[in-house]
Formats: sequence, C-alpha cells, structure tokens
Amino acid sequence: MQLPTPKDLKERRIELDLTQSELADAADVSQPLIARIEGGDVDPRLSTLGRIVDALNAAEGEIKRAEDVMHTSVESVRMDDPVARAIDIMGEAGYSQLPVVSETGAPVGIISNGDIRQHREDHDLEELPVAEIMNESITIVGLDTTLDEINAQLDYQKAVFVKERGEMVGIITEADIATHLG
Repeated sequence: MQLPTPKDLKERRIELDLTQSELADAADVSQPLIARIEGGDVDPRLSTLGRIVDALNAAEGEIKRAEDVMHTSVESVRMDDPVARAIDIMGEAGYSQLPVVSETGAPVGIISNGDIRQHREDHDLEELPVAEIMNESITIVGLDTTLDEINAQLDYQKAVFVKERGEMVGIITEADIATHLG
C-alpha cells in the first residue's frame, strides 16, 4: 500500500473543490493541521491520514459523473439516412435531437428539430441526406467527466456524447442533468 504524499492530498482536495476547512471538518481534524500536512511540515499519524483519505473519498463519491446520468440506449441516424428517417425516430421516441454517426458508429454530428425547422422550405427536405442539415459541432466526453464540466459544455451544445474506448456509449442533454445540479 502506497501512502499519499502531501502533494497528492493537496491536489486531490483542490480537484474536489474543497477548502482546507471543509476537508478538516469532514475528517474531524483542524484546518491548521491540514495546512501543515499539505505543506509537508508534519507527518500525520496513520489514523489521521486514514480519516483525511476517507473524507476525500466520501467527497469524491458525491460528485456525479457522465456515467451516472447518461442515457445508454442511444437512438441514432447515419449521415446518409434521409431526413425522413430522423423525423420518424424523433417523433416515435419523443426526442428533440438525434446523434448522427458514421458508418463505423462514431458520432459525427447531431440533428435536431430546430435544424429540420430551419430547412423546412427546402425542396424534398425529407429525402435529403441527414448530412445536408446536421450540425457537426459536437462535444465528446469520457465516463468520468463531471456534471459541472458537462453543464458548461451544454451552454454551447445541444447534447454531449459519452465515449468509452472509441465507442459511443451514451448521450446527455440538459434535461438529463437538470435534476442533478444543485
């Protein structure tokens, strides 16, 4: 078993967005002790170090990540599918948008009701390939991406795609995270 260094503890505390006081309260130690440990001025007893690590682990467990809120059954269309297929899938499933994937299943864009409405005047809209009206601007994240990071991306994107080992495994929209942010 390798014990965390003072630098490890400080980096993890900062990554979890905890102040020294918050960590001290959670670990039932004093804030000056946390400061001295992080500064390398004191070596804590193993029991104290254990309480600090337990408090960090508990704080990390409270952080929601992509894998906690994503939809795993992802409906999608291919770039060469007609827009009519996207309309049918969105209508049947009650979705306002769909991922667009390449022949290999990799996400390459998104098509939304808004994209379709923008092109409703186009002749033979329903016969156009999805690639003609889809939005290519997409965000792809990993399973461990935090909800705060995803929420920031949703300020600019309609949805965020979740990939693991090169494969799309989920999708997250604003509706998916609205209930998880406090």
